[in-house]
Amino acid sequence: MTELLLATRNAKKLVELRRILEAAGVTGIEVLGLGDVPEFAEAPETGATFEDNALAKATDAARATGIAAVADDSGLEVDALNGMPGVLSARWSGKHGDDAGNLELLLGQLTDVPDERRGAAFVSAAALVRPDGAQTVVRGEWRGSVIAEQRGSNGFGYDPSFVPEGGTRTAAELSAEEKDADSHRGRALQQLLPALRELAG
Repeated sequence: MTELLLATRNAKKLVELRRILEAAGVTGIEVLGLGDVPEFAEAPETGATFEDNALAKATDAARATGIAAVADDSGLEVDALNGMPGVLSARWSGKHGDDAGNLELLLGQLTDVPDERRGAAFVSAAALVRPDGAQTVVRGEWRGSVIAEQRGSNGFGYDPSFVPEGGTRTAAELSAEEKDADSHRGRALQQLLPALRELAG
């Protein structure tokens, strides 16, 4: 069994990666989280792009543990805000991980923006770094728009106000399986599958 470290403490992301590997029939990989390995110094996310941050996190994790590591960095790019909050999505309101505060601030900034200009994309960059230093970096995008209301309880972050293109439900109203099939992180992880299959041997 090959160990793979997902460099996160987010239990939902661990479940998601395990589900995607299982659905793709990838066997022989045991997915661990940061809680399963000895603590190490994690560099702050100071990259200018999602790719920079994902690669830095995965590199730190692989170097510290000697285990192949996957990390992702994701966020929401809103057209009317010139692509912001972007890499600042998790701390848009000033405090890291304040989902409610981040969403309230974003919706406040879009108050006077008409529906047709509320286009946005969830973006996820995922990086796989092996102990030998080999790197794979991929990017997934999920287009849609930001609505003024909040609906649903299945997601986190900006999900309750994000309606994917061609849909009527918010990302927080979709089932886990529907989200895996379409979401930015799901799309990025799908692109990593060939490298993960190779890792599994």
